[in-house]
Amino acid sequence: MSKPLSLERLRRRWDKQSATYDKKMGFSERKFFGDTRPWICGQARDETLEVAVGTGLNLGLYPAETALTGMDLSPAMLDLARSRAAEIGRGVDLRIGDAQQLEFDDASFDTVVCTFGLCAVPDDRGAVAEMVRVLRPGGLLLLADHVVSTSAPLRALQSVIELYSVRVENEHFRRRPIEHVRAAGLVIERHERFKKGIIERVAARKPDLR
Repeated sequence: MSKPLSLERLRRRWDKQSATYDKKMGFSERKFFGDTRPWICGQARDETLEVAVGTGLNLGLYPAETALTGMDLSPAMLDLARSRAAEIGRGVDLRIGDAQQLEFDDASFDTVVCTFGLCAVPDDRGAVAEMVRVLRPGGLLLLADHVVSTSAPLRALQSVIELYSVRVENEHFRRRPIEHVRAAGLVIERHERFKKGIIERVAARKPDLR
């Protein structure tokens, strides 16, 4: 198994890719993601945290009444997100941070969002655990990512791609974050998987045990 890239190497990688990130994502947006971003962001309510906010592609899709915080590992990505927020008139608190060690107190947010980011986090299980930690009881966790396919030929192709992508870019194609969500005890409220199972999106509620 390849050793995960250090956070500093990952930060430099994303800083370097920031200027071309939106253009590179364009193909995937058109061919694979469909309406996933609106599907995710439209469910956000009240105080909302977006983990791995990147260049801010989701910022214009949240309900206007949400109080939005975004964090990302890459300062260069956040600079672009700030510019996008200013252009669309969206108020958002943007911070540098590590998805695996969120700086926020327990039960700080009503909604936590992560779209197409857990595939590149070294410890995706730990990142999901952190999202659950900062989510208030009764709050909603909203995740979307590319995951291991339901098609055997495509799974084989994903395995081959990972020989390069994991080692060089820490990009994983065979993860399934929903497994960590279930293990954390959240209740799955909405779940959709399409494009040969490659795209998966989930809305899960944190139980209120008070």
